Amino acid sequence: MKPLFLTFALLVSGLAYCNYEAITDETTNEMDLSLSSGSIQVALLLDTSNSMDGLINQAKSRLWNIVNTMTTLKYNGETPEIQISLYEYGNSGLSEHSNFIRQVVGLTNDLDLISEHLFALRTNGGQEYCGAVINDAVKKLDWDAGKNSMKLIYIAGNEPFDQGGVSYKEAISEAVSKDIFINTIFCGNRDEGVRTHWKDGADKGKGKYFHIDSNAKIRYIVTPYDDQITICNQQLNATYIGYGSMGQARLKSQAAQDANAEELSGANYAERVVSKSKAVYSNESWDLVDRYEKDEEVIENLKKEELPKELQGKTQAQIKAYVEAKTNERDAIQKEIAELAKKRQAYIEKEQKKEGTQDDLGKAIASTIYEIAKVKGYTIQ
Repeated sequence: MKPLFLTFALLVSGLAYCNYEAITDETTNEMDLSLSSGSIQVALLLDTSNSMDGLINQAKSRLWNIVNTMTTLKYNGETPEIQISLYEYGNSGLSEHSNFIRQVVGLTNDLDLISEHLFALRTNGGQEYCGAVINDAVKKLDWDAGKNSMKLIYIAGNEPFDQGGVSYKEAISEAVSKDIFINTIFCGNRDEGVRTHWKDGADKGKGKYFHIDSNAKIRYIVTPYDDQITICNQQLNATYIGYGSMGQARLKSQAAQDANAEELSGANYAERVVSKSKAVYSNESWDLVDRYEKDEEVIENLKKEELPKELQGKTQAQIKAYVEAKTNERDAIQKEIAELAKKRQAYIEKEQKKEGTQDDLGKAIASTIYEIAKVKGYTIQ
């Protein structure tokens, strides 16, 4: 088993090395333009066999940047729903009967849940069966049937693509029939990836083939805006009101994912905060502010014990006033973060031009997403 140090960032930088057969716009003619908003669904299939710690650690560092890339897209002028799924494969700690595959999280818009499970992944030796994991993701995930939805699979690995008893060609054929694009990431020499069928997988899946430098390091650019973004995040967290049986637990998880992001780097932490300032970071299942925005009657319908202790003795009118005040406070903070994010990104792009290197967290992965988005009728805001 070969060492693999892969990241969404490496996936990104790998575009410089890939030979890609351009996506045609055949699917454009099939789009259902009667639907006002689209959806973007991304399944990440990560090899967690031996020596994959670099893959996992670096993947963690690019989660929020990928989210922020997707949030720049619009469909018919509206922000699409974003869902992410996480799979691991090739880990000998998984059952051989399941082909050493585990669906860690199904397609979900709970981004903190994805982060939580991503940080919990551990590596172990095993057998990597690409056809089997693609087949599982295609058949078992709840893919949007709407023709305006954008459905992407990214599979990362370094062993031959045709290993195992499930044909990758058959699995990918079914994916294509469901309008799912398959993107493959091979760690190693381009020609080796071609010989071991990784490029063929991408070609058949109407996606992109990447071959990346396994020794590439993530480069973080510290900006003058990171400290202020940190302060804004502390203020933002104070606007969340946990309710229901999971309210307090999810508040703790939110804080834990902040800490996980910050542990990797200040730049990664800033990326997460930017994600939290956008509509895609919605937590109506446990946060009363987000829930109230979708359903103003929620306050009337909640039982006393479902409210946080500080609100249990208040009248409905008082609770409503409190929630609306927190809503206004959050809106103001999110707008401030959005302005800081623009300045931060401009600073990053300027620094990258000085160094003469391609942005490892933006342009290449944006190209992957944006080319398919163009086919599907999405626009960049």
